[in-house]
Amino acid sequence: MNWFDRHIRGCRPPEVLAGRPRLLLFDFDGTIADTFDVAFEILNTLALEFGFRPLKPEELEKARNMRTREVMKFLKIPMSKMTGIARRGSEEIYARMPGIEPLPGMPEILRALHAAGYELGIVTSNSETNVNLFLAKHDLDLFSFIRSSSKLLGKARELRAVIKTRKVRAAEILFIGDETRDIEAAQKVGIPIAAVSWGYNSRRSLEEMHPDFLFDSAEGLVAHLTGLPRN
Repeated sequence: MNWFDRHIRGCRPPEVLAGRPRLLLFDFDGTIADTFDVAFEILNTLALEFGFRPLKPEELEKARNMRTREVMKFLKIPMSKMTGIARRGSEEIYARMPGIEPLPGMPEILRALHAAGYELGIVTSNSETNVNLFLAKHDLDLFSFIRSSSKLLGKARELRAVIKTRKVRAAEILFIGDETRDIEAAQKVGIPIAAVSWGYNSRRSLEEMHPDFLFDSAEGLVAHLTGLPRN
């Protein structure tokens, strides 16, 4: 099995991303920041507050194989409470932000992509305040902008806003995320999506969504992107 087969699975015709994207958009939690354990802790704290079923440790792997709406149904989380849960989740993460570290190798990867001339942005359901605190702490002032959605399933709207405000075509962007909802949002807007298997959702669940690319390592991601020809 060659490098391409090990690190990338694609359904989009190769000519669409034959050259370098003009803009790389990163999800934050689970893609750049190692918030998995914190998110699990906060989820179960909020379960008591909002009256949904907590996630047991032995159910974590099962949940990683589910799509976002399936997890909500599994835990009996009503959609009507999602705005309040998201707001409280951001507050809880803020209190823990000093202890949150980047995922292994991500600072070096981001610096390498920035040095290679890529414009970098972040689209996240975490708060802009939390992301800025993290970036400042880890000396990662590499991003042109951060777009934050207060809705768990609101990234498609933010992606459309990026296209409009940055005056860039969807095909000139690559969105990089670790969850099935990242894939759903990108596919809804028509932006190429690179899923990464080191975050919240399992490789199997990501692969079932048919992302344009599927990377198993940060090194594979940066090797592919820095190897693309300039337009």
